[in-house]
Amino acid sequence: MVLIKKEIIRGIPTYYVDKNITDEKMNELKNTFVKPSQIDLIINDDADVYTTDEKLLLRFRKNKLSKSKTTTFYDNVINYASIVTSNRGSASGSEYMDVAKNPKIMTNIIGYFDKFSPKQKMKMRTSKNKNKFIGARPCRFNITYPEKYKNLIPLIQEIDSYYKKYVPASYKKQYDKAKQTYFRIPKTSFTTITTNVNFQTSIHRDRGDDVEGFGNLVVIESGEYTGAETCFPQYGVGVNVRTGDVLFMDVHQWHGNLPIKLKTKEAKRLSIVCYLRHKVWENTKGKPKSFLIEQTKNVSDLAIPKKTLKNKK
Repeated sequence: MVLIKKEIIRGIPTYYVDKNITDEKMNELKNTFVKPSQIDLIINDDADVYTTDEKLLLRFRKNKLSKSKTTTFYDNVINYASIVTSNRGSASGSEYMDVAKNPKIMTNIIGYFDKFSPKQKMKMRTSKNKNKFIGARPCRFNITYPEKYKNLIPLIQEIDSYYKKYVPASYKKQYDKAKQTYFRIPKTSFTTITTNVNFQTSIHRDRGDDVEGFGNLVVIESGEYTGAETCFPQYGVGVNVRTGDVLFMDVHQWHGNLPIKLKTKEAKRLSIVCYLRHKVWENTKGKPKSFLIEQTKNVSDLAIPKKTLKNKK
């Protein structure tokens, strides 16, 4: 880490850092995994980090989220979030363009999305509604488990409230867009949630989210583990996000996770990423609520999995 200066602003340690890996080298490191030797500082407490041009790289706050809302979210989503998929491509370290060859990991999407999964595309070929898809759809979790989905919303709204408080400029731009579509998590600036369980992402930059927004990441733990810190290897900085914490981060900078080491086989690290999917907004802004209802009907036969989850709380 190239530390330019450190100061305390309104009681918060604030770092100004420069790149210690060139842009050219970072392109070569794409899809590889973050190494401990690339990280000089792991942040465990409240902190802000800026780049040398004074752009916010990350803002981290400890112990902000409601315990009851966090527990409810975890109980309602963990079975679904633990389904194995191969949809993450380069973020999983895959070198392949063929989804069938990608690593099988526990990553899933909730809310609204602008593409179909490979299995859904296969079903689409024989669907009577195949010509009605307009570039945005509710995810299968919303359709198949509406009560569980409803139980997730209070925590997402709480995350949204901290986003508004701690990154207000980016929040306003994103929220103004979110208000233009019914394809969003109710009363938030988000259209989409990505869940990951025990997933070490490789070095990547996010695509598909709104470029004017800012990343929102929280973690819910079950059992004990070490590692998995969220890192910006180009700047040599990482953050140890734990249950109740909120991390706001520039996801368009190179980032990834350090290895996770589970102390027991049952231990789980559930990470929750909330964002506005640009294409969802672009394809649905200004459409009436009836359009959302009709689109839900059009894709419902593609959304229901062959095996439904047990209805655990």
